Amino acid sequence: MQKITTFLTFNDQAEEAATLYTSIFKDSKITRVARLPTGHAMTVEFELAGQKYIAMNGGPHFSFATGISLAVSCADQAEIDYLWEQLTTNGGEPGQCGWLKDPFGVSWQIIPVNMGNLLRSDDPASAQRKMAAMLQMHKIEIAVLEQA
Repeated sequence: MQKITTFLTFNDQAEEAATLYTSIFKDSKITRVARLPTGHAMTVEFELAGQKYIAMNGGPHFSFATGISLAVSCADQAEIDYLWEQLTTNGGEPGQCGWLKDPFGVSWQIIPVNMGNLLRSDDPASAQRKMAAMLQMHKIEIAVLEQA
């Protein structure tokens, strides 16, 4: 059993967000939608890659801040490219160093699973080059970091 569940409060797009997220991550699904008498979703329970989340429509006084994000460890560049495209299309915003905001304002970090190793080097000059390269990126480019 998952002890801690991420709870995301949207203005009025909880179901749309859960639908987008579950459409792009493998092993994901919407598990329950609690509806108001109007038929609109109040809460949406869903899983992304086996991790449980709850989304709620809370009204316009709720918004997301960049101080919290959902970090995705990607196996390779193809996965980074795919997720970046899916989450920035239709109103998403690219950020620096693998960060982005999706069309609903949720912050994500789309990074390679071996990001720490890509930035490390026993040679201080190499480590500086790698960090400098990463700081210039929006979407992470693994090959560029490997060559720096």
